[in-house]
Amino acid sequence: MKPAIVIVSIIALVLAALALYLISANTKMRNELNAKISGLEEQINLLTFELEARVAEVSQEKEDEIARLKGTYETLVADMKDEIEQGQIKITQLADRLSVSMVDKILFPSGEAEITPEGLEILDRVGKVLKKTEGKIIRVEGHTDNVPIHPNLQQKFPTNWELSTARATNVVRFLQEKVGINGTRLQVIGMSEYSPVADNETPEGRSQNRRIEITLLPESGL
Repeated sequence: MKPAIVIVSIIALVLAALALYLISANTKMRNELNAKISGLEEQINLLTFELEARVAEVSQEKEDEIARLKGTYETLVADMKDEIEQGQIKITQLADRLSVSMVDKILFPSGEAEITPEGLEILDRVGKVLKKTEGKIIRVEGHTDNVPIHPNLQQKFPTNWELSTARATNVVRFLQEKVGINGTRLQVIGMSEYSPVADNETPEGRSQNRRIEITLLPESGL
């Protein structure tokens, strides 16, 4: 009996030791897991703080930019008061974007892309204000109505694509060469007849559609 009792006792001791080992190992694993979870929580809190700080910084930068642009808008409105009252120029600001829309008749002869002396004077005034802005791309868009180019002019401008692009290009060249705006800030786009702001069925609508739009866009794209 005694050997059996001894064997049973030994087995019991081994099982007890094994149980203690498993409990100890399990406790160690649990502690390690808790430590990892705690570390991850700290990292999440840090990243959340950094993200909130960056969002606040970007929001403040955006607010500051909108405020600066509002100053540009007010300056242009004051300088172009007569032209605005006559319906020749329209100036709008939407958040951090500003647009100056000019009907073609104050810039170009009918069916032509060369800027008139009166148009050059207006562009000079507008350009000097825009030149002072910072962190902005200046995009110049040429727009036409949907009336086809007259046959007498088709050798020079086969379609409204060529006319709208030539007009926008001449405006950009003036802003760069005469006003002194850096060419890296300038963009040219010919839109032809495909972005109307009014009904082409009426003379008044077609007049509004024949225009040059100068838009200030965020350089960063924010």
